[in-house]
Order: sequence, then C-alpha cells, then structure tokens
Amino acid sequence: FLGHESYITFCHLENEAAFTCSADHTIRKWDVVTGQCVAIYRGHTSIVNRILVAKDYLFSGSYDRTARCWSVDKEKQIQEFRGHRNCVLTLAHYSSRDVLEEEEEEEEEEEKVSRDLLVTGSTDCTVKVWWVSSGRCYQTLLGHTGAVLCLILDAPNRELFSGSTDYTIRTWNIVTGEQLKVFKEHQGSVICLELVNRHLYSGSADRTVKCWLVDTGERIQTYKAHKHSVSTLKYHAGILFTGSGDACARAFNSKSGVLQKIFRGHKFIINCIQIHNELLYTASHDGTLRIWDIRGICKRNKRRLKKERSTQGRGSQKGSLSRLFNNKVGCMVQQENGE
Repeated sequence: FLGHESYITFCHLENEAAFTCSADHTIRKWDVVTGQCVAIYRGHTSIVNRILVAKDYLFSGSYDRTARCWSVDKEKQIQEFRGHRNCVLTLAHYSSRDVLEEEEEEEEEEEKVSRDLLVTGSTDCTVKVWWVSSGRCYQTLLGHTGAVLCLILDAPNRELFSGSTDYTIRTWNIVTGEQLKVFKEHQGSVICLELVNRHLYSGSADRTVKCWLVDTGERIQTYKAHKHSVSTLKYHAGILFTGSGDACARAFNSKSGVLQKIFRGHKFIINCIQIHNELLYTASHDGTLRIWDIRGICKRNKRRLKKERSTQGRGSQKGSLSRLFNNKVGCMVQQENGE
C-alpha cells in the first residue's frame, strides 16, 4: 500500500480495512483487498505516532501533544484531548462498564452519556485517562521517570501495563490509579508490550523480548536473536512475532523461545505487526505495508504442539529443530519493481 508522503509509524486492522498513520501528519484507511486508499484523516500538526479503532471511532496520538478522536466513516474530528506537556506516543481504550462498579459509576453521572475512556502515554513521563465524550482528564498516573512508550490494558482485572525509557514496566489499578508492581530486568527502554493469558511479553532496546508471569512478576523466558531494538510484538497461535530496528520480522516458539522464521524484505525498522486471517501485516519506516502468508508456519506449529503434548514425558523430541527451520513464507504484495 503506497500513498503516504513519509514513513508509516503504526498500522491497525479492522475487518477488511487497514488504518495507517504516518510522519506526514495524516491517517489513511485502506481497502486490504484492492490496496486502495479510501479515506484520509487530516488535522494533526505533527507526526502521528499511534492509532486505535474502537466501535465507530478512530483515536490517534501525535507529536503535536494531543490525542484526537475521529468518526471513521465521516473522516471528521470529534474530540481533542489536550493536557500532556509533550508528545503522545501510545494509546489504549476501554469502557467504564468493563471496570467500574455500580456505585463508582454513580459518582461519574455526568459522563454516563458515553462511558468510553481513552488512555494515553507521553514523553512527559505520565499516563493520562480521559473521558471520550467530554475530553476531560479522569486521572493522571505518576511513577515513571522516562517517556511512556507503550500501554496494554487488562480491563477484566482492572490492570494497565506501561513500558518506559526508564527500563521498567509498571502495573496500575486502572480505577484507583494505584501503582501495583514494577518489572525491572530490561537493560534498555521498554518499547512494546503484549498480554496473553496473564503472560506479559515486553520488547526492548536491549534487543530482547522477555516473558513475565503477571501475577508473580517472575521472568520466565527471554527471546534473543534480534540485531537491533525490538519495536513491536504480536502473539498468535503459540507463536510470538516480533518486529525490529534491523528491518526484519521474526517468529519464535513462545514456549521454548526457539527462533522459527525470519521475514526479510523491509528496508528500515518495522514499527507495527498485525495478524488477520493468518496473514501477517508489517508496517515500516520504509513507507510500505507488507502482507505475508503465515498459514504454513501456523499449521506446522499446531502440529508440533499436538505432537509435543502426545510425547510429553516419553523422552526427547529429536529432529524437531530441522522441521522448525523448514518454513516457507513469501510476501504476497510486491512492489512494482518486482523486489
């Protein structure tokens, strides 16, 4: 998908549409079947760092120190969230119905028209929670000593996780704002987070991904092999996909940490990974969004998992590595020059 006038910073998939944001200050909506750009959202005055689609709304965060809410269909700005002292780098969204008790909801009667909340992380070292309907700041979470680069929400457990340039991950109670836990083993900025079944995956400038047990804070796995910072993460079907500053995406066995596949083709850092219908989408600073067929690797991983379960406790699994490295993955969308 070509059209942005500068590099792509993030990608979000929603049904048959892909949304991308860019250093050209715009957000674009694409038809993933035809590759055509079907909408452009203009209004930010600097680099758009992150986007998020929820219901019929599109949320964005920018270097212009604001987050914004747009109507997906009308390409129109609905709300602006202004209060951070510096760039807005990351976003999360939830409904108060997911986390607030009835008596707590009564205290926010004025906001009952719309119970959606937006969470923003900034280079001003804070996390802010906003009411979407009014643009009012609900609370500010203080504790990080560096820029907040990534957020992930566990609404059923009322928990928010934030990663920072202070090398830490912090857990917060999203209702009270209380800081619950600090994860400290990384030796570089924490750039991206993924949460799956109370396992927290964190990608860092120290070139590793770590897996933590959320409930205890124990680090149980470290994924190596990256030649640069780990910039993005996505878990799918027992596989951990990573994007890196070395312009490669990688697939790891999430349980063993074994590298299964390297995806080569981008020229610069991969900023975002999404997976939809067993297709891998990678967005990059090279200005392109590439789509890869991962059906084969997913199928082989499922077969391997089934075999592992059947042979557990019955000796070693010799020969498994050769199968892991025999995956054939091709890019489905090529550039016009035939690259």
